[in-house]
Amino acid sequence: MNGSPPRARLRALVLAVLLLVCGATVYTLRAAERTSARVEAAGGDPAFALDGPRGRLYVRDTATGRVARHDPASAPDSRVLGGPVCDRFHAVGGTALCLQRRPGVPPRSYALVLDRRLRELRRIALPGIPNRARVSASGRMLSWTMFATGDSYATSAFSTRTSILDLRTGYLVKNMEQIPLTLGGRRYHAPDVNYWGVSFARDDNRFYATVATKGRTHLIEGDLRTWSARALRENVECPSLSPDDTRIAFKKKVSDDPKAPWRLHVLDLRTLREHPVAERRSIDDQAVWTDDATLAYGHEDAVWTVPADGTGAPRLLLSGATSPALPR
Repeated sequence: MNGSPPRARLRALVLAVLLLVCGATVYTLRAAERTSARVEAAGGDPAFALDGPRGRLYVRDTATGRVARHDPASAPDSRVLGGPVCDRFHAVGGTALCLQRRPGVPPRSYALVLDRRLRELRRIALPGIPNRARVSASGRMLSWTMFATGDSYATSAFSTRTSILDLRTGYLVKNMEQIPLTLGGRRYHAPDVNYWGVSFARDDNRFYATVATKGRTHLIEGDLRTWSARALRENVECPSLSPDDTRIAFKKKVSDDPKAPWRLHVLDLRTLREHPVAERRSIDDQAVWTDDATLAYGHEDAVWTVPADGTGAPRLLLSGATSPALPR
Protein backbone atom coordinates (compact mmCIF):
# COMPACT_ATOMS: atom_id res chain seq x y z
CA MET A 1 0.00 0.00 0.00
CA ASN A 2 1.19 3.52 -0.80
CA GLY A 3 1.37 6.19 1.93
CA SER A 4 0.96 5.85 5.71
CA PRO A 5 -1.64 3.59 7.26
CA PRO A 6 -4.92 5.40 8.12
CA ARG A 7 -4.27 5.14 11.86
CA ALA A 8 -0.80 6.72 11.53
CA ARG A 9 -2.20 9.54 9.38
CA LEU A 10 -4.91 10.13 11.98
CA ARG A 11 -2.34 10.34 14.80
CA ALA A 12 -0.27 12.82 12.77
CA LEU A 13 -3.34 14.94 12.09
CA VAL A 14 -4.35 14.98 15.79
CA LEU A 15 -0.79 15.90 16.80
CA ALA A 16 -0.72 18.76 14.31
CA VAL A 17 -4.04 20.10 15.59
CA LEU A 18 -2.83 19.91 19.21
CA LEU A 19 0.34 21.80 18.32
CA LEU A 20 -1.68 24.51 16.60
CA VAL A 21 -4.05 24.79 19.56
CA CYS A 22 -1.20 24.99 22.05
CA GLY A 23 0.61 27.60 19.98
CA ALA A 24 -2.54 29.69 19.67
CA THR A 25 -3.16 29.40 23.42
CA VAL A 26 0.38 30.52 24.29
CA TYR A 27 0.09 33.45 21.86
CA THR A 28 -3.27 34.47 23.30
CA LEU A 29 -2.02 34.30 26.88
CA ARG A 30 1.09 36.31 26.08
CA ALA A 31 -0.95 38.89 24.20
CA ALA A 32 -3.32 39.14 27.15
CA GLU A 33 -0.36 39.60 29.51
CA ARG A 34 1.04 42.37 27.30
CA THR A 35 -2.35 44.06 27.10
CA SER A 36 -2.86 43.77 30.87
CA ALA A 37 0.60 45.17 31.54
CA ARG A 38 -0.04 48.07 29.15
CA VAL A 39 -3.39 48.90 30.77
CA GLU A 40 -1.88 48.71 34.25
CA ALA A 41 1.10 50.85 33.27
CA ALA A 42 -1.05 53.42 31.52
CA GLY A 43 -3.86 53.84 34.00
CA GLY A 44 -2.92 52.32 37.34
CA ASP A 45 -5.63 52.04 39.97
CA PRO A 46 -8.92 53.55 38.69
CA ALA A 47 -9.53 55.08 42.14
CA PHE A 48 -6.16 56.90 42.08
CA ALA A 49 -6.51 60.46 40.74
CA LEU A 50 -5.05 63.97 40.74
CA ASP A 51 -7.40 65.43 43.30
CA GLY A 52 -7.66 66.12 47.01
CA PRO A 53 -6.50 68.95 49.26
CA ARG A 54 -4.04 71.64 48.30
CA GLY A 55 -0.51 70.58 49.13
CA ARG A 56 -1.03 66.93 48.21
CA LEU A 57 2.26 65.76 46.72
CA TYR A 58 2.68 63.18 43.97
CA VAL A 59 5.99 61.36 43.50
CA ARG A 60 7.53 58.38 41.77
CA ASP A 61 8.00 55.59 44.32
CA THR A 62 11.49 54.23 43.61
CA ALA A 63 10.81 50.76 45.05
CA THR A 64 7.97 50.04 42.62
CA GLY A 65 8.34 52.69 39.92
CA ARG A 66 4.69 53.62 40.43
CA VAL A 67 3.30 57.09 41.04
CA ALA A 68 2.32 57.60 44.69
CA ARG A 69 0.72 60.43 46.64
CA HIS A 70 1.53 61.94 50.00
CA ASP A 71 -1.07 63.90 51.95
CA PRO A 72 0.24 66.80 54.03
CA ALA A 73 -1.93 65.77 57.00
CA SER A 74 -0.75 62.13 56.96
CA ALA A 75 2.14 60.58 58.85
CA PRO A 76 5.66 61.57 57.80
CA ASP A 77 7.07 59.51 54.93
CA SER A 78 3.70 57.82 54.29
CA ARG A 79 2.35 57.37 50.76
CA VAL A 80 -0.46 55.74 48.84
CA LEU A 81 0.50 53.78 45.71
CA GLY A 82 -1.84 53.47 42.76
CA GLY A 83 -0.55 55.48 39.82
CA PRO A 84 1.11 54.24 36.64
CA VAL A 85 4.68 53.00 36.35
CA CYS A 86 6.90 55.89 35.23
CA ASP A 87 10.59 56.70 34.99
CA ARG A 88 9.81 60.42 35.12
CA PHE A 89 6.53 62.06 36.15
CA HIS A 90 5.03 65.52 36.36
CA ALA A 91 1.47 66.79 36.74
CA VAL A 92 -0.38 70.09 37.00
CA GLY A 93 -4.13 70.56 37.21
CA GLY A 94 -5.85 67.78 35.32
CA THR A 95 -2.91 66.79 33.12
CA ALA A 96 -0.06 64.40 33.86
CA LEU A 97 3.00 63.37 31.87
CA CYS A 98 4.53 59.94 32.42
CA LEU A 99 7.75 58.88 30.72
CA GLN A 100 8.25 55.12 30.53
CA ARG A 101 11.39 53.37 29.33
CA ARG A 102 10.81 50.28 27.21
CA PRO A 103 13.16 47.26 27.27
CA GLY A 104 15.56 46.71 24.41
CA VAL A 105 18.56 48.12 22.59
CA PRO A 106 18.80 50.85 21.41
CA PRO A 107 16.96 52.53 24.31
CA ARG A 108 13.34 53.46 23.58
CA SER A 109 10.58 55.02 25.65
CA TYR A 110 6.98 56.24 25.70
CA ALA A 111 5.58 59.62 26.64
CA LEU A 112 2.12 59.02 28.11
CA VAL A 113 -0.30 61.94 28.38
CA LEU A 114 -2.76 61.24 31.19
CA ASP A 115 -5.95 62.92 32.39
CA ARG A 116 -7.02 63.80 35.93
CA ARG A 117 -7.82 60.17 36.70
CA LEU A 118 -4.47 59.16 35.17
CA ARG A 119 -6.15 57.51 32.20
CA GLU A 120 -4.10 57.46 29.01
CA LEU A 121 -5.05 60.11 26.44
CA ARG A 122 -2.10 59.84 24.09
CA ARG A 123 0.99 57.65 23.71
CA ILE A 124 4.08 58.82 21.83
CA ALA A 125 6.97 56.49 21.01
CA LEU A 126 10.37 58.07 21.66
CA PRO A 127 14.01 57.20 21.16
CA GLY A 128 16.28 57.46 24.18
CA ILE A 129 16.15 57.43 27.99
CA PRO A 130 13.66 59.55 30.02
CA ASN A 131 15.30 62.50 31.73
CA ARG A 132 13.03 65.54 32.32
CA ALA A 133 9.23 66.01 32.24
CA ARG A 134 7.21 69.21 32.59
CA VAL A 135 3.55 70.30 32.38
CA SER A 136 2.56 73.98 32.20
CA ALA A 137 0.41 75.61 34.88
CA SER A 138 -2.72 75.33 32.73
CA GLY A 139 -2.03 71.72 31.77
CA ARG A 140 -2.01 72.66 28.07
CA MET A 141 1.72 72.56 27.28
CA LEU A 142 3.96 69.55 27.88
CA SER A 143 7.68 69.05 27.39
CA TRP A 144 10.08 66.18 27.91
CA THR A 145 13.81 65.62 27.48
CA MET A 146 15.38 62.31 26.51
CA PHE A 147 19.01 61.28 26.75
CA ALA A 148 20.04 60.00 23.32
CA THR A 149 23.45 58.79 24.51
CA GLY A 150 25.29 58.90 27.82
CA ASP A 151 23.63 59.15 31.20
CA SER A 152 24.90 62.22 33.00
CA TYR A 153 25.04 65.98 32.53
CA ALA A 154 28.34 65.88 34.43
CA THR A 155 30.09 64.56 31.30
CA SER A 156 30.42 66.06 27.84
CA ALA A 157 29.56 62.80 26.06
CA PHE A 158 25.79 63.11 26.01
CA SER A 159 23.13 64.19 23.58
CA THR A 160 19.58 65.26 24.36
CA ARG A 161 16.32 65.44 22.45
CA THR A 162 13.68 67.82 23.82
CA SER A 163 10.07 67.86 22.61
CA ILE A 164 7.13 70.23 23.17
CA LEU A 165 3.47 69.21 22.82
CA ASP A 166 0.48 71.56 22.65
CA LEU A 167 -2.56 69.59 23.85
CA ARG A 168 -5.02 72.19 22.56
CA THR A 169 -3.84 72.01 18.96
CA GLY A 170 -2.18 68.60 19.06
CA TYR A 171 0.98 70.07 17.52
CA LEU A 172 4.18 68.26 18.49
CA VAL A 173 7.69 69.66 18.17
CA LYS A 174 9.68 66.43 18.12
CA ASN A 175 13.06 68.10 18.60
CA MET A 176 13.52 71.80 19.40
CA GLU A 177 17.12 71.93 18.18
CA GLN A 178 16.05 73.82 15.05
CA ILE A 179 14.55 76.75 16.95
CA PRO A 180 16.21 80.01 15.78
CA LEU A 181 18.61 80.94 18.59
CA THR A 182 20.11 84.35 19.37
CA LEU A 183 23.32 84.10 21.40
CA GLY A 184 25.46 87.14 22.21
CA GLY A 185 23.13 89.34 20.16
CA ARG A 186 23.57 87.29 16.98
CA ARG A 187 21.87 84.35 15.31
CA TYR A 188 23.73 81.24 16.36
CA HIS A 189 24.29 77.97 14.50
CA ALA A 190 26.37 75.00 15.68
CA PRO A 191 26.15 71.22 15.23
CA ASP A 192 26.65 70.55 18.97
CA VAL A 193 23.57 72.45 20.23
CA ASN A 194 21.56 70.56 22.89
CA TYR A 195 18.42 71.74 24.71
CA TRP A 196 16.89 70.38 27.90
CA GLY A 197 14.77 71.22 30.93
CA VAL A 198 11.88 73.31 29.57
CA SER A 199 9.78 75.32 32.06
CA PHE A 200 6.64 77.14 30.86
CA ALA A 201 5.34 80.57 31.88
CA ARG A 202 1.69 81.03 32.87
CA ASP A 203 0.75 82.42 29.44
CA ASP A 204 1.59 79.06 27.75
CA ASN A 205 3.71 80.95 25.22
CA ARG A 206 6.92 82.01 26.92
CA PHE A 207 9.25 79.30 28.20
CA TYR A 208 12.74 78.85 29.61
CA ALA A 209 15.24 76.06 28.97
CA THR A 210 18.93 75.22 28.94
CA VAL A 211 21.01 75.25 25.76
CA ALA A 212 24.51 73.77 25.70
CA THR A 213 27.12 74.47 23.05
CA LYS A 214 30.91 74.63 22.92
CA GLY A 215 31.15 73.24 26.45
CA ARG A 216 29.01 75.99 28.00
CA THR A 217 25.39 76.16 29.14
CA HIS A 218 23.03 79.10 28.80
CA LEU A 219 19.55 80.02 30.02
CA ILE A 220 17.29 80.74 27.05
CA GLU A 221 13.93 82.48 26.93
CA GLY A 222 11.73 81.07 24.18
CA ASP A 223 8.60 82.28 22.42
CA LEU A 224 6.27 79.64 20.98
CA ARG A 225 4.23 82.00 18.79
CA THR A 226 7.30 83.37 17.00
CA TRP A 227 9.27 80.13 17.48
CA SER A 228 12.43 81.88 18.57
CA ALA A 229 14.82 81.82 21.52
CA ARG A 230 17.43 84.13 23.00
CA ALA A 231 20.16 83.44 25.53
CA LEU A 232 19.87 85.42 28.77
CA ARG A 233 22.64 84.16 31.03
CA GLU A 234 25.47 81.64 31.12
CA ASN A 235 25.87 78.67 33.49
CA VAL A 236 22.18 77.88 34.05
CA GLU A 237 20.85 74.31 33.89
CA CYS A 238 17.39 72.80 34.39
CA PRO A 239 15.46 76.03 34.99
CA SER A 240 12.21 75.96 36.96
CA LEU A 241 10.00 79.04 36.82
CA SER A 242 8.33 80.20 40.04
CA PRO A 243 4.50 80.30 40.22
CA ASP A 244 4.55 84.12 39.94
CA ASP A 245 6.84 83.98 36.85
CA THR A 246 9.47 86.22 38.49
CA ARG A 247 12.25 83.79 39.53
CA ILE A 248 14.00 80.73 38.22
CA ALA A 249 15.43 77.93 40.32
CA PHE A 250 18.32 76.23 38.58
CA LYS A 251 21.42 74.17 39.10
CA LYS A 252 24.69 76.06 38.61
CA LYS A 253 28.01 74.40 37.91
CA VAL A 254 30.37 75.32 40.73
CA SER A 255 33.00 72.57 40.43
CA ASP A 256 34.75 70.38 37.86
CA ASP A 257 34.32 67.40 40.16
CA PRO A 258 32.03 65.03 38.17
CA LYS A 259 30.65 63.66 41.46
CA ALA A 260 29.56 67.08 42.80
CA PRO A 261 29.49 69.71 40.05
CA TRP A 262 26.33 71.70 40.88
CA ARG A 263 24.60 73.79 43.51
CA LEU A 264 20.99 74.96 43.50
CA HIS A 265 20.51 78.70 42.89
CA VAL A 266 17.61 81.09 42.34
CA LEU A 267 17.70 83.83 39.71
CA ASP A 268 15.54 86.98 39.87
CA LEU A 269 14.41 87.62 36.29
CA ARG A 270 13.79 91.31 36.95
CA THR A 271 17.30 92.09 38.20
CA LEU A 272 19.21 89.02 36.89
CA ARG A 273 20.73 88.66 40.35
CA GLU A 274 21.18 85.17 41.72
CA HIS A 275 21.78 83.55 45.10
CA PRO A 276 22.43 79.99 46.29
CA VAL A 277 19.88 78.19 48.44
CA ALA A 278 20.77 76.51 51.73
CA GLU A 279 21.12 73.09 50.04
CA ARG A 280 24.89 72.59 49.75
CA ARG A 281 24.87 69.13 48.19
CA SER A 282 25.15 68.69 44.43
CA ILE A 283 21.59 68.33 43.08
CA ASP A 284 21.02 66.85 39.63
CA ASP A 285 17.31 67.57 39.24
CA GLN A 286 14.87 70.11 37.84
CA ALA A 287 13.44 71.46 41.08
CA VAL A 288 9.74 72.25 41.45
CA TRP A 289 8.19 75.12 43.39
CA THR A 290 5.74 73.89 46.02
CA ASP A 291 4.70 77.52 46.51
CA ASP A 292 6.27 80.94 45.90
CA ALA A 293 8.79 80.39 48.69
CA THR A 294 9.80 76.70 48.66
CA LEU A 295 11.59 74.29 46.34
CA ALA A 296 11.28 70.50 46.18
CA TYR A 297 13.75 68.21 44.42
CA GLY A 298 15.03 64.66 44.26
CA HIS A 299 18.39 63.65 45.73
CA GLU A 300 19.80 60.23 46.59
CA ASP A 301 16.51 58.35 46.35
CA ALA A 302 14.54 60.91 48.37
CA VAL A 303 12.53 64.11 47.95
CA TRP A 304 13.75 67.18 49.87
CA THR A 305 12.53 70.75 50.31
CA VAL A 306 14.40 73.97 50.98
CA PRO A 307 13.44 77.68 51.19
CA ALA A 308 14.01 79.50 47.90
CA ASP A 309 15.39 82.68 49.51
CA GLY A 310 18.62 81.08 50.76
CA THR A 311 17.59 80.83 54.40
CA GLY A 312 16.77 77.77 56.49
CA ALA A 313 18.02 74.26 55.78
CA PRO A 314 17.08 71.28 53.59
CA ARG A 315 14.30 69.08 54.98
CA LEU A 316 13.61 65.46 54.09
CA LEU A 317 10.06 65.13 52.78
CA LEU A 318 9.84 61.55 51.48
CA SER A 319 12.42 58.79 51.28
CA GLY A 320 12.39 56.31 48.40
CA ALA A 321 10.91 58.86 46.02
CA THR A 322 11.69 61.09 43.03
CA SER A 323 9.85 63.35 40.54
CA PRO A 324 7.88 65.50 43.00
CA ALA A 325 4.78 67.23 41.60
CA LEU A 326 1.98 69.28 43.14
CA PRO A 327 -0.97 69.24 40.73
CA ARG A 328 -2.76 71.99 42.67
